[in-house]
Amino acid sequence: MLLKTQVIVNPESDRGKTKKRWRHIKESLKNFIKEFKYEFTERPLQAIEISRVAIKDGSELIVGVGGDGTMNEIANGFYENKRIINPQAALGIVPSGTGCDFTRSLNIPLRLKNALKAITQAPSSWIDIGTVKFRNHSGEDEERFFLNVGDFGIGGEVVRRVNQNRMKRKASSYLRCLLSTFMAYKNKRIKIKVDGQDLPLEEYLVGTVSNGKIFGKGMKIAPEAKLDDGLFDIVLVKGMKVLEFLRNVWRIYTGSHLSHPKISLLRGQKVEAYAESGEEEVLIEVDGEQVGKLPAVFEIIPRGLLVKGYL
Repeated sequence: MLLKTQVIVNPESDRGKTKKRWRHIKESLKNFIKEFKYEFTERPLQAIEISRVAIKDGSELIVGVGGDGTMNEIANGFYENKRIINPQAALGIVPSGTGCDFTRSLNIPLRLKNALKAITQAPSSWIDIGTVKFRNHSGEDEERFFLNVGDFGIGGEVVRRVNQNRMKRKASSYLRCLLSTFMAYKNKRIKIKVDGQDLPLEEYLVGTVSNGKIFGKGMKIAPEAKLDDGLFDIVLVKGMKVLEFLRNVWRIYTGSHLSHPKISLLRGQKVEAYAESGEEEVLIEVDGEQVGKLPAVFEIIPRGLLVKGYL
């Protein structure tokens, strides 16, 4: 059965390589999906609008071509006024970003042909999604959905540095930005509640609220997380000295870090985080985008989105 399909392309994803590869991607799409409309994004958050309009117009499959930020925007377009527009509309993913951490969490192949097989041949699966309420950089309260991982602390600082380097056309990896940010970073004292229970006030390097397993361009921050269990895996990392951090950062890439005494794992449906000092700026990021700062409230929506692919 042919599904009415809208393809949304972020030409600037993967440092502009998606635009150069589009002709090949389009021809490959034609081999798997006979009929589809496609549209390029031209500005931030435009994919939300395109996705929302397409679903209202009857599209049953929205295929995103881009990275984690593109998929985040498209997923936000599945909802309007906090309600899903059509629960039977599904998201398909053609990975074409610098990290594609959500794609990895879903176990969707990164190679184009195999990703298209997943879209057209794999069954649709319900996954959980998250919502986050936060303070944006204009000082206003804002809310958005996320698919993979949200975090507060050093992660937001790292993403800001990555974006600054990108604007300067200065190539640098996420790991390099993490290490350079860490050298100047001051741990934050953060009040955290999980499902209404207060945690002891601590100095944290980072706190992650994970729906998927992987963030930060390949770090297995929540190796036991499941996208369909109705729970966040909440990984909290207390402040570390330089040598201690350098000795252990590689363990996050292998997923072997949870046994470290300064790292804890909790599970829950709602996470509230506040800077102890209301004057201190603690940045947050969701799905690889630096969106604002604490205070923030993260909540999970079980079975909130239908995805084409693997779990």
